[in-house]
Amino acid sequence: MIKPSRVVFISDELENSFNSLPEDDFVKKSMIRAIKDLKQNAFSGIHVPKRLIPDEYIKKWGIKNLWKYDMPRGWRLLYTITSDNEVDLISAILEWFDHNKFIEFNYPYLFR
Repeated sequence: MIKPSRVVFISDELENSFNSLPEDDFVKKSMIRAIKDLKQNAFSGIHVPKRLIPDEYIKKWGIKNLWKYDMPRGWRLLYTITSDNEVDLISAILEWFDHNKFIEFNYPYLFR
């Protein structure tokens, strides 16, 4: 199913972190590609089963779904899909990590 979405960051702080990355930074370039893909299709990532959503995400943001977008070199972007009405979808970027950070936070199941 292809559904376009508006892409936002879950917080101003996260958006500022993204914007502060140098333009030639590998992660920024990968995220720009991910954002383009999510704008075209909110479901371009991999759905994480509800039972595997970290409790901290539910407590912090009240999310009801979690999606993982695989970027090159083992980087992952995590986002949730919501809407501002019954028609328009919003892909809200929660975080991005490299492989080591995922292991540090004990989220290896997000690599499947």
